[in-house]
Amino acid sequence: MKTIWITGAGGLIGNYLVQSAPRFAPGANVMALTRAALDLTDSTAVRSRFQRENPQLIIHCAALTQSPACQADPALARKLNVEVTALLATLAANISLIFLSSDLVFDGKSGNYDESAQPNPLSVYAQTKAAAEQIVLTNPQSTVIRTSLNGGVSPTGDRGFNEQIRRAWRSGQTLRLFADEFRSPIPAEVTAQAIWELARQDKPGLYHLAGSERLSRWQIGQLLAARWPQLNPRIERSSLKEYPAPRAADTSLNCGRVQKLLSFPLPGFTKWLAVHPETPF
Repeated sequence: MKTIWITGAGGLIGNYLVQSAPRFAPGANVMALTRAALDLTDSTAVRSRFQRENPQLIIHCAALTQSPACQADPALARKLNVEVTALLATLAANISLIFLSSDLVFDGKSGNYDESAQPNPLSVYAQTKAAAEQIVLTNPQSTVIRTSLNGGVSPTGDRGFNEQIRRAWRSGQTLRLFADEFRSPIPAEVTAQAIWELARQDKPGLYHLAGSERLSRWQIGQLLAARWPQLNPRIERSSLKEYPAPRAADTSLNCGRVQKLLSFPLPGFTKWLAVHPETPF
């Protein structure tokens, strides 16, 4: 029975990977590694468990993803996002490693980035992701997946972009959303399915994996406001010009490379919401 490690199993994408494993990786022995299950910063404990369980695949989702937290403590961001990844990459020298990265490794000056585009990260979070990518890609057996805004239902209720917006509206906040910042939002359940399909095909490399629709923060807010009228959602249109620090304007991703390998089309967010009106989101 194939043993698979999934780090960050208590997060959004990691949890969807664990929950969908029986469907997409039947028979696999999936180890859901939450922070409580294994402290990834404890290299001795990680090495010991790796030797004991001998996984044949690691899907590494764990990270410090909150950009403000990374900006406030760059050393911690580097420890969690770069040093932990380097340790896992070393252990996975002879097996498959799939590392989850971000569209924010780009500076957002052009948008529609494909895998040949040169990263130019603006934030500490993005810089740590770009550094970790370089480490992972030194091994030709490893895979880096850059994704965008992921939504869904997380164990803690605050990891998906939709959950953060919902929480704000439930507390009565009025959200000011950028009309000139663009991403490629995607449901985390779709991301998880695509990752499982890539893992099964065993075609390592660098891939962009996101929704097929380029949307601004403002447009995303409008879509979710229409979905949740019972929350009395309030939004205001704003601009990146109001933001005090450098921020990528358009990190939309071209996912043509990965699309050729998938059995299903990557959905546009607007259509996905319309087709899944009853799905918790």
